[in-house]
Amino acid sequence: QSLYNLTQRTVELEVIPALRHYGIGLIPWSPVGMGMLGGVLKKIAGGRRATPQLQAQINRLRPQLEAWETLCDELGETPSDVALAWLLQNPVVSAVLSGPRTVEQLRQNLNALTLSLSDDTLKRLDTIWPGPGGEAPEAYAW
Repeated sequence: QSLYNLTQRTVELEVIPALRHYGIGLIPWSPVGMGMLGGVLKKIAGGRRATPQLQAQINRLRPQLEAWETLCDELGETPSDVALAWLLQNPVVSAVLSGPRTVEQLRQNLNALTLSLSDDTLKRLDTIWPGPGGEAPEAYAW
């Protein structure tokens, strides 16, 4: 079990290659990056997103978040579904630990189970959210 999502990809350096080598699965937690990958720019004004710490993080990541949410809009999918589908498309990932707050969020997230991201979309995601070496390592290529 590791922290792993599009914004937190350091496990791609050593953990994921080792898991692949030994045939072990990964269960990532925080699959939508503490809400950052859940469409945060459209929900920026209220709740926990209004805290100074989170606002600072949103401002730091704003260019990436704008590109991310634009890509999700182009795909016609919610950002959280794309974030979950990206993880689930990785053969090393056995399951994700998600924390929907409502039944509706859970129902919506079930869409990620059948969402398949194209190679072009995966490359665009690597451009928006590069891996720790600047891109997805060869050992991580799907």
